[in-house]
Amino acid sequence: MSAVIGILVGLLVLVRVIGRQVTGSLVTQKSLFLMPVILLGIGLLSLSSAVHGASTGQLAFLALDCVVLVGFGVARGASVRLSQTEQGLFQKGTAATLVLWLVTIALRVGTEFASAALWPHTSFGSSTIALTIGLTLAAQSAMIYRRSLAMNIPLAAQRA
Repeated sequence: MSAVIGILVGLLVLVRVIGRQVTGSLVTQKSLFLMPVILLGIGLLSLSSAVHGASTGQLAFLALDCVVLVGFGVARGASVRLSQTEQGLFQKGTAATLVLWLVTIALRVGTEFASAALWPHTSFGSSTIALTIGLTLAAQSAMIYRRSLAMNIPLAAQRA
């Protein structure tokens, strides 16, 4: 996947996810797990073809990037307002959620530029876009799910 296509897909996913969080939406099993699983799958496939040529520094840089992005995902999940409706769990992002998303995006773009500057002759950095977006979304979803369990609010039923 070329870097430009990867970035465009990532932006489309983020616009959709962020838009739903800002306007509010019911939380279903599908909404929590489908997008992160798809992105993680694509990311692992993309990474598997690029990891053989990666240096130790690139792998360490990716690991650090992943840890930081998982932390931001957990923070976003903690910042989302959860409430119970007749249909089940409802989520609505707060101002903090939006700020955390903006910082996450800036960090991911900055990481991409840093990777390209440090290792200009490889495409390893761009091959990790889907993986890192999937990880941060998975961490956010896991936090929302954990909070829903703690609040004893069932997930909304899937619409037919």
